[in-house]
Amino acid sequence: MSSLSVKAISSLNAEFSVPGDKSISHRAAIFGGLSNGVCEIANFLPSEDCLNTLKAMRALGANFEVLEEMDGYGPTLLRIHGKGMKLTAPEAPIDCGNSGTGMRLLAGLLAGQEFTSELFGDASLSSRPMGRITEPLSEMGANIETLGEKPGCAPLKIHGSKVKPISYHLPVASAQVKSAVLLAGMFAEGITEVIQPAITRDHTERMLTSFRVSIRTEGEKISLPGGQTPESLDFRVPGDISSASFWLVAAAAMDGSRLLIKDVGLNPTRTAILKVLGRMGAQMTEIVTISDGEPMGNIEIKGAPLKGTTLLPEEIPNLIDEIPVIAVAAALAEGPTHIRNAKELRVKETDRITTTVENLRKMGVDVEEFIDGMTIHGGSQLKGARIKSHGDHRIAMAFAIAGLFASGETVIEDTDCINTSYPGFAHHLDAIRHERTKPEDFILPTTIR
Repeated sequence: MSSLSVKAISSLNAEFSVPGDKSISHRAAIFGGLSNGVCEIANFLPSEDCLNTLKAMRALGANFEVLEEMDGYGPTLLRIHGKGMKLTAPEAPIDCGNSGTGMRLLAGLLAGQEFTSELFGDASLSSRPMGRITEPLSEMGANIETLGEKPGCAPLKIHGSKVKPISYHLPVASAQVKSAVLLAGMFAEGITEVIQPAITRDHTERMLTSFRVSIRTEGEKISLPGGQTPESLDFRVPGDISSASFWLVAAAAMDGSRLLIKDVGLNPTRTAILKVLGRMGAQMTEIVTISDGEPMGNIEIKGAPLKGTTLLPEEIPNLIDEIPVIAVAAALAEGPTHIRNAKELRVKETDRITTTVENLRKMGVDVEEFIDGMTIHGGSQLKGARIKSHGDHRIAMAFAIAGLFASGETVIEDTDCINTSYPGFAHHLDAIRHERTKPEDFILPTTIR
């Protein structure tokens, strides 16, 4: 079992880019595969999750060529040959690995096909509820069996059927469910509508627009006429702000530090982490350099003493991936930080409320656990500890950051899971641990094919 050992650092002064955005890479693979021609996708994230979605599209007939790859991981620049909305039946069940995003989006895509297909995943994914997508897709006429040991869980067997448009009110704010319904709606005759209870990540809507698919957003309602074919294009994936958040927290909490994250996604539905760190006292500047489609630019952050805050209910849907590392920031801040309305964390790769609370306590933090969150009483010196990631990439990375501030050594167990979202994290962590400052020290090795 792999592990990471971390000790406290005294300074952080660096500038670098993080790998491509995970959510956008999933969608680029799918819409590129549905398009009417050849698409070049740059800065694709070669994580296990995104590679499984890419392979799934190949199994459905959308082949791809690798032009550049990150050594030891996979493609960062690739050429996808779109199928013009005419997918072919896979020869075997499709493996989604650990990816809830991949499985839910692919389920929407496959719901409107004429052939039968099956989606499966690892033990963690097979324990996560899929009713949120099977219910609306069934309303659209999809015939989906859940074959898991737990009711309503994967594997999903999707029988070929003709879907019809619906107007669907999301019971909870979820970009994955919204996207699954919209993907199915692309194969329906008529207009599919999704009404959100709150604004969620809008990568699907933005990417459909980039691929010249007509889609309309009015407040919380999204409308998509079916029967359209995405126009092929070349697309660059911005850096993942969820991956950048680990380093943003490290820099924010270290007085006197300076960090520049370059070419990162600045989609307004993803930048709540910046607002939270700003309330906590971090000094930040963000500059948008590309505004079409997915906004992209640079974030500069300077460390300062942090203070506790309260996460607002409306922020939670767009902060759900960052909450473990926000909890670490809270432990390093003065005063209490209140995180509530986040029950969704209990059905992620792990129960992220319990695993975050347990690991904070191991490091000497005073924290209260609630059914929907936690209150963290920050300001105490963190102590090095042996931390169990429980196979959850965001828990592993969050507590690696905590180890940079702890007395003694912190060992994070079971860290192979980090490749789920951030290949190259260990390389960047090593440069930070050794207090390197040159941009070239942070460049991830790639090979031109």
